[in-house]
Amino acid sequence: MSTKQIIKNAQIVTDLTVKLQDLMIENGIIVTIADSISEPNATVWDANGNYLLPGVIDDQVHFREPGLIHKATIASESRAALAGGVTSFMEMPNVNPQSVTLELLEQKYAIASHNSAVNYSFYLGATNDNLEEIKRINPESVCGVKIFMGSSTGDMLVDRQRTLEGIFKESPVLIATHCECETRVKDRFKDALTSFGENMDPSMHPLVRDEVACYLSSALAVELASKYQSRLHVLHITTGLELSLFRNDIPLIDKRITSEVCVHHLHFSDEDYASLGNLIKCNPAIKKATNRTALWEGLLADKLDVIATDHAPHTWEEKQQVTAKSPAGLPLVQHSLQLMLEKMEAGNISIERMVEKMCHNPAIIYGINNRGYIREGYAADLVLLSKQPYTVQKDNILFKCGWSPLENHTFNYSVDKVWVNGVLGWNNESGLTNNYKPERLVFTPK
Repeated sequence: MSTKQIIKNAQIVTDLTVKLQDLMIENGIIVTIADSISEPNATVWDANGNYLLPGVIDDQVHFREPGLIHKATIASESRAALAGGVTSFMEMPNVNPQSVTLELLEQKYAIASHNSAVNYSFYLGATNDNLEEIKRINPESVCGVKIFMGSSTGDMLVDRQRTLEGIFKESPVLIATHCECETRVKDRFKDALTSFGENMDPSMHPLVRDEVACYLSSALAVELASKYQSRLHVLHITTGLELSLFRNDIPLIDKRITSEVCVHHLHFSDEDYASLGNLIKCNPAIKKATNRTALWEGLLADKLDVIATDHAPHTWEEKQQVTAKSPAGLPLVQHSLQLMLEKMEAGNISIERMVEKMCHNPAIIYGINNRGYIREGYAADLVLLSKQPYTVQKDNILFKCGWSPLENHTFNYSVDKVWVNGVLGWNNESGLTNNYKPERLVFTPK
C-alpha cells in the first residue's frame, strides 16, 4: 500500500461542522483536507458520501490485564474497541496487582506497547497510602490518577479525609473519581440483605446505590477540587441531583471541574432490569428513567462534558450469580458509537454534538496532543461509517467475555473502516487487519 492515502467524497464531521470533502493521509498524519484531492501514487478509498469522524476517545475502560485475564485482555478489548471506532482509550487501575505504583503502571504500558490495537494510556490508582507515588507522575505521559471515593475493594478505596485532601492538593495530573458514598451504600446493602436476601431482584441495585449516595460523594469531590483548584473529572454521572455541581457558563477549556456520562446510563433505565437483570448491574447503578432524561438535558446543556463507556467485562458465568454476588459492570466499547448514532437518528443529539462529546472534549479535558479532531497536522485516527444495518450477535462480538447486553439489537449504522495513526486496522468487509500502529498517548495538561 502507498504511504499516501486519500479518502474521497466523505461527509467530514469535525469542529461542529459537516462538510463533503476529500482527505489525504501521509505517514500517519492528515496532511490535506480539500474539496477535491488528486494524487497519482495514493491509495484511494471512496467514502460514497458517508460520514467520516475522528476516532472516538474513551476516557474510562476496564481491560482487566494483568491478573484478571479470564475476563478480558488489553489485546482482546482493544480490538473490540477498534471495531467499534474507538481509537484511543484510558484504562483503570483496579487489576491484579493494582496499578498503584509507577513501576506497576509501566508494566501495563509495556503490555499495551506489544498487544494493543489502538492508542492507550493508563491511570495510576490512588490508595490511602501512595500520595508520594502520585506526586511523581509525569503529566505528559500518564492520563491521570483514579480515586475510588466509594464502593471499591481492598486498598483501592480512599476514605481518609486527610489522604483525599493531600491528593487534591498535590496531584500533578487530572484526578478522575468514582463517586458513591461508601457508608450509605454499605448501610443500604445491609438493609437489603436483611429484607430480601442475596437473591434479591436486580432492580434493588439502584435502590442500594441511590441518588443520594452519588450526590454526597460527588459533592465532596467538587468541594475538594474547588478548595485546592485541582483538575477534577467526575466519572459516570447518573443522577439529576449531581448536575447542580457542574458549570456550563464558561468554555470547556477554562473548566477546572468536568464530568462524564456513560452510554448505558443514557440508554437503559430501571425498567430494563426486568428483561436484562444482572447483565446491566453496574456501579454506579442504572436508575429511574427520570434520571436518564435529566442526563440527556445535562449533556445538551454542557453540564456533562464527555460520553464514555466504563467498559467493564465479566464472564457470563460470573454475571449469572445471585444479585448480591454478581459483579458490577457490562461490556460496551465495541458498540458505544453505534449506540450514540442510534440516539442521533432518534433526535436526541446531533452528529456534530455527539462527535464533540466523544472525540473533541476528551482531547481538550486531558490535553491529548493532536487527536480528537479531523484537522491538517493531526494524527489520522479516523472512522468511516456506512448506512447499513448491523445486528449484535455472538459471532461478531469481539469482547473476550463473549456476551453483550445489546445482543440481537440492530443498529442502522455500521463501522465500515477505522484508521489508527493512518493505518487501516478495521475493514467491515474483512474484519480486523492485524496491521496496527498504536501509540502511547501524549498529554499537555492544563
